[in-house]
Amino acid sequence: MPLVCLTDFEAHAHKRLSKLTWDFIEGGADEDITRNDNTAAFKRIRLRPQYLRDVSEVDLRTTIQGEEISVPICVAPTAFHCFVWPDGEMSTARAAQAAGICYITSTYASCSLEDIVNTAPRGLRWFQLYVHPDRQLNKQLIQRVESLGFKALVITVDVPVLGNRRQDVRNQLDLVMHLTQTHLQSTKEIDALTEVVAAVKGKIEVYMDGGVRTGNDVLKALALGARCVFLGRPILWGLAYKGEHGVEEVLNILKREFHTSMALTGCRSVAEIKKDLIQFPRL
Repeated sequence: MPLVCLTDFEAHAHKRLSKLTWDFIEGGADEDITRNDNTAAFKRIRLRPQYLRDVSEVDLRTTIQGEEISVPICVAPTAFHCFVWPDGEMSTARAAQAAGICYITSTYASCSLEDIVNTAPRGLRWFQLYVHPDRQLNKQLIQRVESLGFKALVITVDVPVLGNRRQDVRNQLDLVMHLTQTHLQSTKEIDALTEVVAAVKGKIEVYMDGGVRTGNDVLKALALGARCVFLGRPILWGLAYKGEHGVEEVLNILKREFHTSMALTGCRSVAEIKKDLIQFPRL
């Protein structure tokens, strides 16, 4: 049976992966409230359709930090991809390169940075940095990624302490060695997005991750002011399915869904996605 949406990939990964790996990927802190809310929050937002517009050609391209990407859907930093697929981050990097999008490599990648770069030399890559108390170590790592052609740093600032990941504790997974596979969100990402966009007043680009599961979600995030969305868990689900080809399938599904959402809302380019497409439910 073909996998036709991201929840199909999630279900397949759940069956395929060991309990320890699955719990590590899917787990959040404490009662997982924020993780679950991130997904549910998108479903409470509606899109306004716009008809009688010529959408025979829809351009999905945009730019981030001046670099063109084929679609505003990129790969968030998650750790230890070799837990999920033998080639780990090398497969992820190849899939991102093939899709023409950005891949943010985690500080806790399970492949060497050199191998990741060599396997996808033309890919747009950023580096996620956990700031170490030793400034010299930070400097050395930053110089290393700069020499390897990483174009930007993505600095994690919201983990002053590790969250209480209950399933990892039950599985006796070493939380000091294995940092959380994605940064901890303190609020529903889509709800916080409008506040962040208002606060920066257009001075910097705003990106978001957390809870994106459909092309509709992508359009909603962009309509509320995000420049681009980044995927965490869905990339790992695709990796668990068929390595880089599974990641490509996940990205292609989202790309097709996003194209459909743009067409149904009358948007012929990413620049035409505006906040007036959003309808919040009445209380």
